[in-house]
Amino acid sequence: MSCFTSTLLPNGKVLVVGGYSTAPLATAQLYDPATGTWSTTGALSQARYLHTATLLLDGRVLVAGGTGTSGVLATTQVYDPVTGTWSTTGALSQVRHQHTAALLPDGRVLIVGGRNASAFLATTEMYDPPSGMWAITNSLAEARRSHTMTQLLDGRVLVVGGENSTTPYLAAYEYR
Repeated sequence: MSCFTSTLLPNGKVLVVGGYSTAPLATAQLYDPATGTWSTTGALSQARYLHTATLLLDGRVLVAGGTGTSGVLATTQVYDPVTGTWSTTGALSQVRHQHTAALLPDGRVLIVGGRNASAFLATTEMYDPPSGMWAITNSLAEARRSHTMTQLLDGRVLVVGGENSTTPYLAAYEYR
């Protein structure tokens, strides 16, 4: 299994979501480091890999985009660790995989770059947990996928590296 996400939950367990084996997976599992055991939790409604998973301020986990059985996805779901269930939330404005996500200090989630079915993306989107809606924000100067993104202490976000169709290894970085 590869291309899954893992997220540390406030209760100390680790949520492992999706991935790819011989096909995209809709599974979700919990690892308990206190006991060293794995357990199954609610499954995604849509299999995916190359997605992002972001711990929200309220302890839920937002899973966005990725690739599923029908291609690159715009769908998003939220996992509730209290009930072990998933709910659908607003869709991204465009399909994307190999993007990055960061939780901002105000609780919103920033999604940056990635790739759709045919092109590298310079677009960014912002998720608002209370409304469950996405909004398009400023674009990057260069489209990219497989980059890193780190939130700085002052709240800005540093985007580093990745690749696009003209530059296989981007050295440039951008503050957002």
